[in-house]
Amino acid sequence: MDLQLTGKTAFVSGSTQGIGFAIAHKLLEEGAAVIINGRSEIRVVEAIEKLRSLVPDAQISGVAADFSKVEEVNVMLENLPDIDILINNAGIFEPKPFIEIPDEDWFRFFEVNVLSGVRLARYFFPKMIAQNWGRIMFISSESAVNIPEEMIHYGATKTMQLAVSRGLAELTKGTQVTVNAILPGPTKSEGVGEFVKQLASGANITPEQAEKDFFKTARPTSLLQRFATVEEIANLVAYVSSPLSSGTNGAALKVDGGVAKSII
Repeated sequence: MDLQLTGKTAFVSGSTQGIGFAIAHKLLEEGAAVIINGRSEIRVVEAIEKLRSLVPDAQISGVAADFSKVEEVNVMLENLPDIDILINNAGIFEPKPFIEIPDEDWFRFFEVNVLSGVRLARYFFPKMIAQNWGRIMFISSESAVNIPEEMIHYGATKTMQLAVSRGLAELTKGTQVTVNAILPGPTKSEGVGEFVKQLASGANITPEQAEKDFFKTARPTSLLQRFATVEEIANLVAYVSSPLSSGTNGAALKVDGGVAKSII
């Protein structure tokens, strides 16, 4: 299927690894020009080199910015070109008992997980409206509707992303701009790999057994009964980025392996 992305330019925040990297890779394969982002210049350069090895004729560039630092974000915005597709993927997570989460952690999670997308959308949304075409996506999580007890602060910020996404979509009536949220489930990214290793170390078991135990106890509703691949998430994001997805707007689209049992 031709997703008709040739000639489109996308910016993907938090894209030097994991889901963000897979999204950038897929968009490049579909012919889009992609601007990637990471917290350090070294990580950005390494990711660009890897993407060029995967897609030799790729139109790829990158910019470093730490989304916990508004000054860096503002400088980045001043240097970014106009784009057609905005993928708000930057985010952090950390398992921690609720009573041990200080105010500082709540503010940090809000700054990175919520305000990162708000600041980017606030800048690019009016430009998309002016050109009467655009795609904005917030990479949320099934944790937005299935709040994990081991990281309530993370789940709360993911729910906020759904609210921002839906509210912004209301402002697109009568235009060819769409705003949607994507809800991945447990996904085998680098960060999750480390999380599984920590679980295994704490229980003195193998990572493979820790993964099985995770789905048996922490995510028993999963229909996949495994971690999704980052490519499985990227496939949906690429479609929603496409002109072919013009009928999908204001939606929260699950690619969670059936973890969240709600029908919609």
